[in-house]
Amino acid sequence: MKKHIIDFEIVENRPIHSLYSLLVMRPVNTTLPSVILPGQFVEVAVENSPGTFLRRPISVNNVDRENNTLWLLIRRAGKGTAAMMEKRPGEKLNLVMPLGNGFTMPESTQSALLVGGGVGVAPMLYFGHEMKRRGLTPEFLLGARSKADLLQLDEFEKIGPVHISTDDGSAGEPGIVTTNSVLSSHWDRIYCCGPLPMMKAVAREARRIGAECEVSLENMMACGLGACLCCVEPTVKGNVCVCTEGPVFNINQLTWQD
Repeated sequence: MKKHIIDFEIVENRPIHSLYSLLVMRPVNTTLPSVILPGQFVEVAVENSPGTFLRRPISVNNVDRENNTLWLLIRRAGKGTAAMMEKRPGEKLNLVMPLGNGFTMPESTQSALLVGGGVGVAPMLYFGHEMKRRGLTPEFLLGARSKADLLQLDEFEKIGPVHISTDDGSAGEPGIVTTNSVLSSHWDRIYCCGPLPMMKAVAREARRIGAECEVSLENMMACGLGACLCCVEPTVKGNVCVCTEGPVFNINQLTWQD
């Protein structure tokens, strides 16, 4: 897939939590690439930020073709992301995109559960929108520490049914997502992104119920092009770069054990 290097102008910087902001951006003097797959990511250059030399990999949160805008959900994790969260409307960011592969779209007869924990909810929003655009009805399982930590809940509810797990029981079912009762239902396909222990637990549950399962790995991806080898992941076919062979993998490709 062709890669693009594009300058984007910030249209809106919307704080949605003390640790998260939503950047809504529009490409400068052009349109968004014609193909952006749910599950793909971008590499963002953070200029004028001392000590931030490498681009930052960020999942595509949403693509709004009508308004020619790209959404990125940013979590404050270090100097680079902190600098991005301080950007104001009118300021610019340079992106390399789209990178990696995407989720496999389910067939019209297949049921699908999209599971996200923390910032791992980001790619599930765009995936859900694309499924709905194709006449499918995805369901979501979102996990967070508390009700206050749930991200973009109103946006997910516009797409399909939302199931919730919170560690403190302040919303939805108490506990982590892998104990949510919805996982005991029949699902043809399960998709997941979030902390590694969560994804491994979801993968075990998917195997138990016989569902196909894809996960989006969050290995450190410094270049996004397979050159730096920071993101290597062991698979059943040997070591691969997550940024080029992933970030989305069928769990049968991974060396995770039951």
